[in-house]
Amino acid sequence: MNDTVYVGNAGKDAALDRGWLLGHFKDPADPRHSEDVEIKWGVHPRGDERAHWVTGEARTALLVLVSGRFRVELPGRTVLLAEQGDYVVWGRGVDHSWYAEEESVVLTVRWPSVPGYATST
Repeated sequence: MNDTVYVGNAGKDAALDRGWLLGHFKDPADPRHSEDVEIKWGVHPRGDERAHWVTGEARTALLVLVSGRFRVELPGRTVLLAEQGDYVVWGRGVDHSWYAEEESVVLTVRWPSVPGYATST
């Protein structure tokens, strides 16, 4: 392995940083450091939910269902991701929350990678 290549396992690596695999919060010497994009491998037990709505979002997000059944709450709209590959995209300024209706794995991509946001649930 050299300094510009990283090989890993999303499930194992995600457990080390609350699901986050790539973003500005990784060490600048790590190939997974990015100011442009953040990627999360989210593993959620049934009934897991976001503690608080995200408000004042400054990023665009893409959330893709890998397995399970996952609900995304948006202002005035609920999106149910029920089949593998279902996804939702929302833009800057769109508040959101989520709930795992079944044990679920979701891949989240957000851009840009903005310092100052908490990476908690």
